[in-house]
Amino acid sequence: MDMDKPLSELTRNRLLHAGGEVFAERGFRTATVREICRRAKVNIASVNYHFSSKEELYASVLEYAYQQASSAFPNDPGATGEDTPERRLHNFIRNFLSRLLYEGRPAWYGMLMAREIVEPTGALDRIIERAIRPLHESLAGIVRDIVGEQTSGAKITRCVLSILGQCLFYRHARPVIARLHPSIHYEDKDIERTAAHIAEFTLAALRHLSKQGRKR
Repeated sequence: MDMDKPLSELTRNRLLHAGGEVFAERGFRTATVREICRRAKVNIASVNYHFSSKEELYASVLEYAYQQASSAFPNDPGATGEDTPERRLHNFIRNFLSRLLYEGRPAWYGMLMAREIVEPTGALDRIIERAIRPLHESLAGIVRDIVGEQTSGAKITRCVLSILGQCLFYRHARPVIARLHPSIHYEDKDIERTAAHIAEFTLAALRHLSKQGRKR
């Protein structure tokens, strides 16, 4: 036990981790507060005390998982006014990939988010507004700096979705990739290589789009 933290904070953290495991395994609707408390080794009344309801615990677990991944791999680490948009794009892709593929995080992080996307609950709107929308807006700003203001918002949105889709493919198709291309690995150096490829591939498309816009 971490004696530097008050007991109430330790209890809350244990509920978040136990809740993450149970929700990832069973889904929101099937998971029970009783099982979460049993796994966290806390009194069942602790959920009401810290989160007020099962729904609020679930939303807090989703947000916690996203924040932990984001703090380890921020969107634009160490960005300065001197960074080029191209460099910022590479950094964004590398850190987004690292969040998706990092081996050191609890397995339930990715499982929980994947389950929420397939079986959405009311918590999805909250995580979109607090976490996913800012990520999309950050990437849209980078894309706009590369392609120029003359590019429509609709095209920028599709570019953002295409970039994220390339990254998400490596996460969601991982079992297939492992069987088709066993030479592809997920250590830090391999993630960097994949990020460099996606960035290079994306920049070629964005530069072409920018040239098209200038010709009009």
